[in-house]
Amino acid sequence: MVRSIVTITTIREVRRAKGLTLEQVAAACLPPTTPQTIGRLECGTRTVSLPWLRRIASALDVAPADLVRLPARADLPVAALLDGDGARAPRRARLVVPPTPAPGLVAVIATTGVGAHFAGDEIWCEMLSPARFAAALSRDVLVPRPVGRFLFGRLIAREDGPDGSTRLLVLPPGHGARQQVVIDPPWIACAVRLVRTLS
Repeated sequence: MVRSIVTITTIREVRRAKGLTLEQVAAACLPPTTPQTIGRLECGTRTVSLPWLRRIASALDVAPADLVRLPARADLPVAALLDGDGARAPRRARLVVPPTPAPGLVAVIATTGVGAHFAGDEIWCEMLSPARFAAALSRDVLVPRPVGRFLFGRLIAREDGPDGSTRLLVLPPGHGARQQVVIDPPWIACAVRLVRTLS
């Protein structure tokens, strides 16, 4: 069987954009590998097969497509780094990889300003099954309600009832909002990315 080969990658740019070392990426691979192997794959002295591309993408927490240089994709060069002392030029060239939707994501669009969100904000949310609800504690979530309605707000508690039910306590955004209880939702979607246009 012939495996597909990827020749032009952005592994190094993505790794640096995430502030990770070769050692950290190597350790995050499943199974772990060596920093030297990651370095060879980055610089092209070792060919990147699709299985390797998937392993490294998982270690970097990106989609495999984010590691392939495509002519149509416009990566953004980093002009400056901003910290408490102000803006300064990066010591080495860096790129920002534009976000791409992944399977299992849904979006919420704010049509007016509410809480910390402004009109036009796109909130990308990862859908979670009931077994993963605890991972969304203290995060913004979208919760389905009956008759095609939804509840959006901060998941402040998850409780197991004596009857085996799951109760979620959600605090909607906005001043003076009161927590609401949702029992046994089939899924929730946890906010993972905010896309905002500044004007």
